[in-house]
Amino acid sequence: MSHEMFCFQCEQTAGCSGCTGKAGVCGKTANTAKLQDELTGALIGLARAADNTTPPKEADQLILEGLFATLTNVNFDDASLRQLTQQVREVKNSLSPLCHGCTSQCAKNDGYDLDSLWTENEDIRSLKSLLLFGMRGMAAYAFHARVLGYEDPSVTSFFYKGLFAVGYDGYAMEDLLPLVMESGKVNLECMELLDRANRETYGIPAPARVSMTIEKGPFIVISGHDLHDLEQLLKQTQGTGINIYTHGEMLPAHAYPNLRKYPHLKGNFGTAWQNQQKEFDHIPAPVLFTTNCLMPVKPSYQDRVFTTSVVAYPGMVHIGDGKDFTPVIEKALELGGYDRDMAMTGINGGTSLTTGFGHEAILAAAGTVIEGVKNGDISRFFLVGGCDGARPGRNYYTEFVKQAPKDSIILTLACGKYRFNDLDLGTVAGLPRLLDMGQCNDAYGAVKVAVALAKAFDCSVNDLPLTLVLSWYEQKAVCILLSLLHLGIRNIYLGPTLPAFVSPGVLNYLVEQFDIHPVSTPEEDIRQILGQQ
Repeated sequence: MSHEMFCFQCEQTAGCSGCTGKAGVCGKTANTAKLQDELTGALIGLARAADNTTPPKEADQLILEGLFATLTNVNFDDASLRQLTQQVREVKNSLSPLCHGCTSQCAKNDGYDLDSLWTENEDIRSLKSLLLFGMRGMAAYAFHARVLGYEDPSVTSFFYKGLFAVGYDGYAMEDLLPLVMESGKVNLECMELLDRANRETYGIPAPARVSMTIEKGPFIVISGHDLHDLEQLLKQTQGTGINIYTHGEMLPAHAYPNLRKYPHLKGNFGTAWQNQQKEFDHIPAPVLFTTNCLMPVKPSYQDRVFTTSVVAYPGMVHIGDGKDFTPVIEKALELGGYDRDMAMTGINGGTSLTTGFGHEAILAAAGTVIEGVKNGDISRFFLVGGCDGARPGRNYYTEFVKQAPKDSIILTLACGKYRFNDLDLGTVAGLPRLLDMGQCNDAYGAVKVAVALAKAFDCSVNDLPLTLVLSWYEQKAVCILLSLLHLGIRNIYLGPTLPAFVSPGVLNYLVEQFDIHPVSTPEEDIRQILGQQ
């Protein structure tokens, strides 16, 4: 292509059309974007070589790592991307002789040039992008489950199938649409797998109030989604006098009993991921990034950022697979923390947060919920959740929650909740009006709740007094949306902008089939939802 880079996978892409030139809005350089495309092309080559074979476990792991590493705000380190690409190619080459002259459907076992995708017919490109970006999000969930020893062969095999399809030139729209919907089905299975892995490992989440005050003395901030990394850090810091604070999507960890049992898991530091450059400015403690949501690191704290797993950034200390967090612990003791307790607040001034309203907790109160709906105490449920970002206009979700009827209940999950999760919305029918269900992968729990309520009311999910108002930023939100569409859920309100990679033809299909609504204003959307127009 004529420009130096092309990327349109996240919501904040330049001009709502695509990042080009020398760098993307997320901060990755054109060279990093090129290397990520080369890695993706190598993964497609691996899928081609694995066609009609049984790939080794090493190939499965590389598929997950490779797709995960290309998520937005995960890996900015060119050297690690080159190394991962080389590993993929080596495993692919070891499989090639088994193909006996290549028996795959495309008659190829080489890598794929992603420029061929970016210049494809716009509807084909759109569907392949939905498939590819959805798999990138799903790979993160599968990766976390695999770390805990949980795998599903049908989920793993779909990555090969989907990658093969992205690189195959013989598919028309009618071939790709079923694959895109299938990816939503498989992602639901993947989220169920991770839901089970987390609960069987760390216990059933229970509601918890989490302080935002940082106590004096040495501490470590841990960000991301990987509960296993948090557990290892908690074990290694026992008896050191170091306190641990969650950040961003790690907040729901406070709900799990096997993590909450550690007394030095104290609270939550700061707000959403996109505020880190301001909130980490001169922070007197190290920050450990376990998954995505890493922003370009500022000089005022670059000596205290550590990465692990698939996350990488040039010049930062990376903790390898052995998970020896000694460098992080030593940095915490060196920096010493604050010399007094620091009372931090949320975006709206609140000093504490609640989390842990998983599907078990909500369904345990199903009798109260059903009675509240039947007698008119509860008018409606709004699931207001998804990924957060820095683009102006995301205050829509705060205003929506503030203006929602006072007899409605707000369910929320993922990091979008930081826009409003420190608000005191009171109670309705004896229940808190704001129920934080957890991380983005806990969308599976929201589905379980919706299905259970539909059964209780003897209706379909679409007939419930339930509206989904979703924000999206990166690819995990894409795969969750595809899962909701697979379930046939309609009338989803999506914003703050629609994906640049969805062509007008594909958008028309989604609107016609599923009544997807681009968000407008909170006032107008609430009136439309409540039938007041």
